Amino acid sequence: MELIRPRDEHLFRLTDETGIMQHSKFGVPDPRFGYTTDDNSRALIVATMFYRNYREEKYLNLIYRYSSFILNSQTPKGNFKNFMGYDKRFLEDEGSEDSFGRTIWALGYCISENILPLSLRRLYKELLQNALKYIEYIKSPRSKAYVILGLYYSLKESTLDRVQIKEYISHLSKSLVRQFRENVDESWKWFEDIMAYSNAILPLSLFEAYKVLGEKDILDVALDSMEFLEKIVFRYGYFKPIGCKGWYIRGGTIAEYDEQPVEAGEMILLYKEAYEVLRDVSYICKAKDTFMWFHGKNSKKVSLIDNETSGCYDAITPDGVNLNQGAESLLSYLLAYFTMMDLLNVRKELTVV
Repeated sequence: MELIRPRDEHLFRLTDETGIMQHSKFGVPDPRFGYTTDDNSRALIVATMFYRNYREEKYLNLIYRYSSFILNSQTPKGNFKNFMGYDKRFLEDEGSEDSFGRTIWALGYCISENILPLSLRRLYKELLQNALKYIEYIKSPRSKAYVILGLYYSLKESTLDRVQIKEYISHLSKSLVRQFRENVDESWKWFEDIMAYSNAILPLSLFEAYKVLGEKDILDVALDSMEFLEKIVFRYGYFKPIGCKGWYIRGGTIAEYDEQPVEAGEMILLYKEAYEVLRDVSYICKAKDTFMWFHGKNSKKVSLIDNETSGCYDAITPDGVNLNQGAESLLSYLLAYFTMMDLLNVRKELTVV
């Protein structure tokens, strides 16, 4: 498998002087839906990946823009507003817990990138420190998982309170383990009675927590939940995420559609962490199979990448692809691309050895 440098036209097309717009109508940015901190946080990670690999100033300019959006979104409580209208006014006093978690993920990831200017990393550190006081209030398992990711990356910054951060990672990961143990039985190995969106982020976060804490119980739950998820999303022999039109409720049937790019992107992240912990090259092969979902190895045998716009279609539906090309879909693809780049480089190194 050979990766060609990803095109960035649609990323720049969706981004204006405020940040990245949430939606597009076909390949045209749709200002009617404004912006979200969610998307600007994920865009910050992706722009940093572009900059790390290609060191071009245009990506650094994006990083400053997305960083400014996040700075503007933080509340005195330490959490973040999420939805912003096209008139640059936030539409809520505070955002969802999931939005909080994804923002912490982005801040921690970018704190760890020494290629970024010091002034940016100082900002991320301050925003993260302001946000720590809010962590004790979160209840959403996905928010806990995203926060664990961000805190894991932030440990690479030596000036932060590493003892405090490890305590937060311990608290959050043990909370997820406890929730898993309370819900598990012989036929259901999951954290809740429903498998909905961003499922891979849960076992992924526990692999990260295990790397920090080294506790076998955390690793056991990471493995059990990952293997349960794999049986569902590879039930036909190729990657097919749980559909967002109904999800998968315990005792019910698995929703077939719509299949969303965020699920593939985060599944690839999970396989990267599974490989790093277990050193089993089969996870690199599984990541490759998942990545090919974007390129036609899917239930409809269609590519989700629009070669004309460089965007990513929003979903696979019963009738084919949803032709809109919003931020989440594009960012999920680019995140998957750069994660695959890292994994394939690892495989090349193994082959040489």
